[in-house]
Amino acid sequence: MLHQIMPGTEEQLAKEPTTAYVGIDPTADSLHIGHLCGVMMLRHLQRCGHKPLALIGGATGMIGDPSGKSQERNLLDEETLRHNVECIKKQLARFLDFDSDMPNRAELVNNYDWMKDYTFLDFAREVGKHITVNYMMAKDSVQRRLNGEASDGLSFTEFTYQLLQGYDFLYLNTHRNCKLQMGGSDQWGNITTGTELIRRTTGGEAYALTCPLITKSDGRKFGKTESGNVWLDANRTTPYKFYQFWLNVTDEDAERYIKIFTSLSKEEIETLIAEHRADPGRRILQKRLGEEVTVLVHGRAAYETAVEASNLLFGKATKESLLHLDEATLLSVFEGVPQYELPTATIVGAKAVDLLAETTDCFPSKGEFRKMVKGGGVSINKEKIADTEYTFSDSDLIGNKYLLVQKGKKNYFLFIAK
Repeated sequence: MLHQIMPGTEEQLAKEPTTAYVGIDPTADSLHIGHLCGVMMLRHLQRCGHKPLALIGGATGMIGDPSGKSQERNLLDEETLRHNVECIKKQLARFLDFDSDMPNRAELVNNYDWMKDYTFLDFAREVGKHITVNYMMAKDSVQRRLNGEASDGLSFTEFTYQLLQGYDFLYLNTHRNCKLQMGGSDQWGNITTGTELIRRTTGGEAYALTCPLITKSDGRKFGKTESGNVWLDANRTTPYKFYQFWLNVTDEDAERYIKIFTSLSKEEIETLIAEHRADPGRRILQKRLGEEVTVLVHGRAAYETAVEASNLLFGKATKESLLHLDEATLLSVFEGVPQYELPTATIVGAKAVDLLAETTDCFPSKGEFRKMVKGGGVSINKEKIADTEYTFSDSDLIGNKYLLVQKGKKNYFLFIAK
């Protein structure tokens, strides 16, 4: 997890319990798995007896960080930011201990609290005069935006971002004795601006530590799928889809991710990797990775539902396991299968042979349907039917709305009564 570390950081952490922070921009009302590396850094830090601060960028979120971005981001209003901050705190509580009486309990801080009454003149005098434009211009994040072909340049608003982030570190260093800032490797420039500002204004001790930016083995951005981000909020990404993300990572990625996104010991991870390499087909690593992260984010019950849902498509499942699923998970599982929205009256009372071979094109002909039924190849809601004249009734509709038809081992059709 270690990418860059400022000299003296290890010695500081070994010397005494140290307060450290990671900044999170509240641009949405949920964290996504791209945030997880920073959150896991705070989790490890607290486990080792140090004090974690999660800094929500209520003020900096109004501006936008140029690091790793090709264009300026949208600015958020105060009400949206307040909502986002509340939601993010609830998610962080799954990873960090905010409630104990221990001196190293986690705390949530919001830079809007100390920036909202800070005037531009104060900022220019107390912060701006200590950092030269030459120093700011030399940062990689600034250079990339200024020289990038796709860039429209860099607004003054975004140019000041590293000073604002630097001031956060100075404020926390002064008021909370915070000596370490951590983040992704793209934040190195902003973090070191903070250490420099502290050194020049108060002469206080300040250190920096970054983790690598997590990418997939093919170099693409981690945490993105065709449908976008993988969110920690179950309403944005169902626990089933969340679990599937981890289950479907490559062997190479699974070996890296299990070290970063779980709290398993080094010995246990090495044993799992050895077992996986001996028989990759069993996907031991992916399954354990999926279990650890899904339980951490959504809880054991949601993980077990996700596994049960996975078995609907890829293993032996019963009608009972189908009935256990909530609507969002059911739709998640069968997202890619052909779906038919029909009036309830068209489904209930209809003969399966007519509905599946005439009203719809699930089967090419009635003869094909009858032949497959006789061969035991047709299931309704995970139960095989033997009657070629089977008629659908109200009781076939799951939640009075859904009907699942399976043809052979792999072909599914979802009917939605409306």
